[in-house]
Amino acid sequence: MDRMIRAIAADAEIQIVAVQTTEMVEQARNIHKTLPLATAALGRTLTITSMMGNQLKVEDGSVTVQVRGDGPLGTIVCVADSEGYARGYLQNPAVDLPLRPDGKLNVGLGVGFGHLMVIKDIGLKDPVTGTTELVNGEIAEDVTRYFVESEQIPSACALGVLVDTDQSVRQAGGYLVQLMPGAKDADIDRLEQNIAKAGAMTTMLDKGMSLEDIVRAVLDGFAVQFLEESPVGYRCNCNEGKVTRALVSLGVQELNDMADEGKETEITCQFCDHVYAFTPEQLRELAASAAKKEK
Repeated sequence: MDRMIRAIAADAEIQIVAVQTTEMVEQARNIHKTLPLATAALGRTLTITSMMGNQLKVEDGSVTVQVRGDGPLGTIVCVADSEGYARGYLQNPAVDLPLRPDGKLNVGLGVGFGHLMVIKDIGLKDPVTGTTELVNGEIAEDVTRYFVESEQIPSACALGVLVDTDQSVRQAGGYLVQLMPGAKDADIDRLEQNIAKAGAMTTMLDKGMSLEDIVRAVLDGFAVQFLEESPVGYRCNCNEGKVTRALVSLGVQELNDMADEGKETEITCQFCDHVYAFTPEQLRELAASAAKKEK
């Protein structure tokens, strides 16, 4: 089962969240039929979105992360609720590129250059939005820049997806370390050394390290205090009511035009691929209902 943990360094101004998202990313792969490169890019974005969603202080809040690069993968969109359950999709799931010289998937080339946008719905009149330029399209470094530039929080982010020989997700996860006001230079230096020594997230997971082990490795030499843990996963909140409201928003004329075509209209959810079908009769009923509301 995928899960997330939170911890702090009790003797330093450092907080960390770590998450395993293997099942979440594998479910996304199965839904969207992604090839390994797209699996890695979407999986990394799902992982950070899950952690950012879990950071929200409001119960019914949500975070949307959009990675809009000029690479062949196209735009990546992921959404998470305040529990850390996430969903997402990307434009071109069948993109395949040669591996990097080090043998790893070339996510940076697949994503390309562009912008990363974070939209937080925390119950205010308007969502809170921040945008930064992509550093290299590898997602983790891009998120690090976002936190520094948009939220003024010095951070270190590690994200990883290990794809097995059968294209399934073998390991996926990440961590986000953030410095709180007053962090000492000596503590920052130690943290940087620990991160370099710990290595890649998926390597640690594949060695059998638990999230607690990983947090202790990143915060080696600090007094680690674990705060909470919670389950996470892939979860879409689409339903027929939401799809119906979206159809009604098209307007009376558009609904009648669709009905006049004389065939079922199918609406597919981008996040989970669930198909909602509406007969011409149902479309005319929606049009009639919308007409009454307009009067």
